[in-house]
Amino acid sequence: MLSPALLSIAMESNHQSNCKLNRIEKKFLRKQIKARHTLLRHEGIETVSYATQVLVVANGGLGNGVSRNQLLPVLEKLGQVDALLMPPSKPYSFVRYKTVEESKKAYVTLNGKEIVDDLGQRTILYLNYVEKAQWKELGLQTFPPGLKVVEEIVSFEDEKLLLESINWTEDKNNQNFQKSLKHRRVKHFGYEFHYENNNVDKDKPLPGGLPDICDSILEKWLKEGIIRHKPDQLTVNEYEPGHGIPAHIDTHSAFEDEIISLSLGSEIVMDFKHPDGVTVPVMLPRRSLLVMTGESRYLWTHGITPRKFDTVQASKGHKSGIITHDVGDLTLNKRGIRTSFTFRKVRQTPCNCSYPLVCDSQKKEPPPSFPENDKEASQLEQEYVHRVYEEIAGHFSSTRHTPWPHIVEFLKALPRGSLVADIGCGNGKYLGINKELYMIGCDRSQNLVDICRERQFQAFVCDALAVPIRSGSCDACISIAVVHHFATTERRVAALQELVRLLRPGGKALIYVWAMEQEYNKKKSKYLREDRTSPEKKEEISSDTSVQEMLVEQMPGVGNQDSAYSVPSINNFQHGSCNSKKGANSKLPIHTNRTSFHSQDLLVPWHLKGNPGKEKSIEPFGPVGTHDASPVFHRYYHVFCEGELEAACQALSDVSILQSYYDQGNWCVILQKVSSSL
Repeated sequence: MLSPALLSIAMESNHQSNCKLNRIEKKFLRKQIKARHTLLRHEGIETVSYATQVLVVANGGLGNGVSRNQLLPVLEKLGQVDALLMPPSKPYSFVRYKTVEESKKAYVTLNGKEIVDDLGQRTILYLNYVEKAQWKELGLQTFPPGLKVVEEIVSFEDEKLLLESINWTEDKNNQNFQKSLKHRRVKHFGYEFHYENNNVDKDKPLPGGLPDICDSILEKWLKEGIIRHKPDQLTVNEYEPGHGIPAHIDTHSAFEDEIISLSLGSEIVMDFKHPDGVTVPVMLPRRSLLVMTGESRYLWTHGITPRKFDTVQASKGHKSGIITHDVGDLTLNKRGIRTSFTFRKVRQTPCNCSYPLVCDSQKKEPPPSFPENDKEASQLEQEYVHRVYEEIAGHFSSTRHTPWPHIVEFLKALPRGSLVADIGCGNGKYLGINKELYMIGCDRSQNLVDICRERQFQAFVCDALAVPIRSGSCDACISIAVVHHFATTERRVAALQELVRLLRPGGKALIYVWAMEQEYNKKKSKYLREDRTSPEKKEEISSDTSVQEMLVEQMPGVGNQDSAYSVPSINNFQHGSCNSKKGANSKLPIHTNRTSFHSQDLLVPWHLKGNPGKEKSIEPFGPVGTHDASPVFHRYYHVFCEGELEAACQALSDVSILQSYYDQGNWCVILQKVSSSL
């Protein structure tokens, strides 16, 4: 029998162990709840609290390095698996068990279980019950027109000879046609490809022409009818696992119609994307030849996503063809070192293809001009602000869910019972931040206001230049990412003056606008830090490039990348690096996302995604549909230089600037009304 002292020690030890277990259990529950909320918020996946046959496995998906071959055996140890669905690029999967009892067993056993994924990283699985599996998918189950893949086009012996024919040793005498880019080695034959202008100098062929072994192989392909023209330019790229090339269209004016690419050393998945947004992932097996002609060469972009694993068909091996997005038959395939031989024929005459909107040889439709007067400014805003937000309201709202800390801080600091107006409230994400305030929102978009009302917020439609609220009636106002949508200095100042009119004496207003400076105080904003495109890659993107949209909730420039027109900056404000003036007949440039701003007045693309009623779903597993192709819209912005917002506020009457600061790519001001004369 234990002595009282030992018994006390044992009881204390047991208590500590129980406390530790309780802490671990509470931590697990918090993470499980967080995973559940993340799935609902970002993917629309609704979990249920009761047991079903279907489980969603968070952290167990192709998107975070977990393959079918790795996950399925773990699941099968706990019961008979009817189906394992792994949506492409998603960090979750769905599993359906034969019985609810087996599903319960998996829920209890695997929740919180640590596994090692195919990337060698440890990850913890979080399981939740769902009534049905559902996911969203873009896809087209046919090759882009004019595209073909010929498998086993060369023998293993020829593959070895081709790879050995390329001498990667630096040759000081030949540096004009061998490049060592950041993420790959490149060598040119016949003509050098200049990445600074995405073209070749047709009057300066390189000595030696194409390697002799290539000549014999090309002649064979010509005789067999695999290709139509003998190329005179070759670019050899060597890709390490994890490296890729941005989506691009080979410059129309540089090369003829037919472009061919031989894959050696390893297979790869190449993504083809139509301007409407349809993406087709195509498997290029080792020793296969990709042939692009017509629409696939001139209109669709092609690129390789930088990653170490590709999503491939589990049951079809590595044969060429479209990755069908059959979520019941997808897994991961580890990349190897791949060398591509891309052959082209240099064009000697201008391109007259059937795709003038993406052809650098044919005149493009000019972008809208900078407004010369108030009427033109109003028309520009109507077309490139008001109309666009009506079209994209639903998708825009789905990307606006995380409040900014400094704005929350401002609202939380206001006295209880304050009347606050959110001018340009969007989907109303700030209207419910502080329950002790009386908040009302307004926006120019009827569809965004409808979303606010669905969320039980008080909101109405109006123009920010004429808000139907009595003067001096508000204790505070906020204007977040609104003023930069007005197209002239006068209209921007008028929007600020309208905020002041609404304030009572002593009332405060918080204003956010996009900043021209995305690098400030030696720090890059997340807008640039999220950019995974190296300078070398950016050089390789031709003027016809359309890179996939990259959405970031809190940063400016959200939308897909698009072509950029080279024009001078067209703002009249002069301050530091923004000392520029509008030229005659200036056209508005289209901004390339994830890059620094080169003009203060510009159009920012928004690639619309999402189409209610088109999501894939199963009851729990059944017939599915697909998304329609989606358009690209362009929104007008005036990005502010350092000091410009303060200068505009100082032009207002009866205003004192309490604070000005920079917040992740935005210039921000807190001002206070000091008189009741307004």
